Amino acid sequence: MPSIVYLDGKWLPSDEAKVSVFDRGFLFGDGVYEVVMVYNRQPFRLEQHLTRLFRSLDQTGIPNPLGMHEWRFIIERLIDQNEGDQQSIYIQVTRGVTAQRSHTYPTGLVPTVFASSQSISLQKKDTRRNPPCSAITLEDLRWARGDIKSTSLLGSVLLKKMVAESGKDEGILYRDGIVTEGTASNVFIVEKQQIITPCVSDFLLTGITRDFIFELAARYQMVLLEEDISLSRLQEADEIWMSSSTAEIRAITELDGLPVGTGKIGPVWTRMAKLYQKHKSELFSTCA
Repeated sequence: MPSIVYLDGKWLPSDEAKVSVFDRGFLFGDGVYEVVMVYNRQPFRLEQHLTRLFRSLDQTGIPNPLGMHEWRFIIERLIDQNEGDQQSIYIQVTRGVTAQRSHTYPTGLVPTVFASSQSISLQKKDTRRNPPCSAITLEDLRWARGDIKSTSLLGSVLLKKMVAESGKDEGILYRDGIVTEGTASNVFIVEKQQIITPCVSDFLLTGITRDFIFELAARYQMVLLEEDISLSRLQEADEIWMSSSTAEIRAITELDGLPVGTGKIGPVWTRMAKLYQKHKSELFSTCA
């Protein structure tokens, strides 16, 4: 059965939704996106996701077609119209449709707004989150504005393919010997019980889960610092984590074929992962 999607003011079965071949998102990847997780039919940290969406729109010069309340209404209705208590909501805004293909674009284009829902399995998510994962280091060959959540993801697609071909779970990217982020995640390391993550820059996307980890660390007096992480520092870390909205927090116990720390899931990750699940479940414990 097709899911129900939102496209430019219309609610449609997914197999009936159509976009012009002259949409700049199709021609150039000229758009931005967000992914919002839904637990017990409630969107998780929706305001933070929409705030980041608004920033991406502003940074790319794409007019924000809707206000905060309108975005909330669309997402809440999308959740209601699709099956599954646990969902993943995809939101995409492109610059719109032009009369002909050209890198330059006229003013006054009407953005294309698309949103869809996909049912997810928490059991599948749990199996991804709990077991230890392996990673390889890769040179960050993407464009230099990783802080914008752009639909232009060819660089990430190619890097993900390299990870898959290596037989590992994730890739940790670096520029000039300094760690930026994962192929679709933020990176943390642990040194002597201190949690460290790369400084915010144009090269990396500030993750919603990353921000939640900061909040939890502050609440429970766990030391969390923003510092440059060199490749040698990464290799010598006691623990390595990856975080994202879809995968939450993953422990990396093998890097480039060598064990991270003891080669087992570390105590700092274990504590943070438990706190993450505790506070996530508390937010929705009253929701059916």
